Amino acid sequence: MTSSARSIRAKWRPRLSLVLAGVLGSVLCLPMAGLFVVRWLLPLTGFRGAALLVGAAMLLLTAVLGAMLWRLIQRPVSGLAQRARELKAGDQAATEPLDHYGTQEFQALGQAVLDMAGTLQRREQGLRTFADHVTHELKSPLTTIKGAAELLEVPAGLPEADRLRLVHAIALASDRMQALLDGLRALAQAREPVVAGTATLAGVTEHLRQDHPGLSLRLSGADLILPVPANVLRMVLGHLLTNAAEHQATRVGLEAVSSDPLVLRISDDGAGISPGNLPHLFTPFFTTRREQGGTGMGLAISHSLLESAGATIEAEASAGGTAFVIRF
Repeated sequence: MTSSARSIRAKWRPRLSLVLAGVLGSVLCLPMAGLFVVRWLLPLTGFRGAALLVGAAMLLLTAVLGAMLWRLIQRPVSGLAQRARELKAGDQAATEPLDHYGTQEFQALGQAVLDMAGTLQRREQGLRTFADHVTHELKSPLTTIKGAAELLEVPAGLPEADRLRLVHAIALASDRMQALLDGLRALAQAREPVVAGTATLAGVTEHLRQDHPGLSLRLSGADLILPVPANVLRMVLGHLLTNAAEHQATRVGLEAVSSDPLVLRISDDGAGISPGNLPHLFTPFFTTRREQGGTGMGLAISHSLLESAGATIEAEASAGGTAFVIRF
């Protein structure tokens, strides 16, 4: 299960500058106010009575001021420190909001801690899942190579046709492992932070048409500026067009829509994707073309590239063909 950080409940909180200004003003004004009160009470109660009353009032106001500082500053700081210790220990409670944040600045800091905790936990779970996938995917070709090597070591020898068949199986398994390793390298690079930039569909279409001559591209909103570098947009669309061609598509629509957020829709007239496969499309190594050499890395790489650029991608169920929606 993927962990996600929760949002802090929105409500009014004072600014830290306002709290500090109030404290400093109280420190400056209370002694002066005490002097005026003593002077006013002196004829009524005498010096001793006036001093006792003003002292008691000062003590009470100081206690109120201390309680306010504890609630608005000390309590949130201690709570955030505890959340940091829980995060270090890998505790799931690190993604739970505190009961009280005091000021607007501590609320912003608290949300940042929650977001960081959620990101780290998702990354840890992702690495664990990713390692399981890698182990599973490499196990099959390794088993093939090991079995073929054991048969080739038989002292009596094998007929030439069988020997060539085993050598061919080793070569295929090696190619499969190389393709998986290349995909892993590309996926790792895709997860690195992306340098900010902008692009348009018009700016990458010529390259896409050259790389995919068998597809007819239909553009809409070609000049709309998209907040993603041109090389990232080209790579993502290249993976999606390759996926479309592999599913017998001949026409692909690329539609950029000026909305909030910006949306890029990619739709094709191919064989489509079954509803049962939709939730797994962006999982590394998931493929329906394993027998044809598919590695299941293209969509996972596209997802990571867009995530690094601050965008999201999802597949939509479609009556005919496949549709992907990218939100920037």
